[in-house]
Amino acid sequence: MKILFLIPIRVYKYAISPLMAGNCRYIPTCSTYAEEAIQKHGALKGTYLASKRILRCHPWGGGGYDPVPDTFSWSAVEK
Repeated sequence: MKILFLIPIRVYKYAISPLMAGNCRYIPTCSTYAEEAIQKHGALKGTYLASKRILRCHPWGGGGYDPVPDTFSWSAVEK
């Protein structure tokens, strides 16, 4: 199931992203973060983490180094 979620990310990453200006505010980029999160935590948890990251990416948001967490807990999400 992870493959189904990774295909659109890779299409974006290699076909669409190079056509856009490189103005990412986070390291790694959101597409790389999403790919790593899905590979590390599975389709559901990885998509959740990637969605949270994309929602943080706006002009008034933060930036800098933001790696995929090594562990994931739904109980930590509720807090």
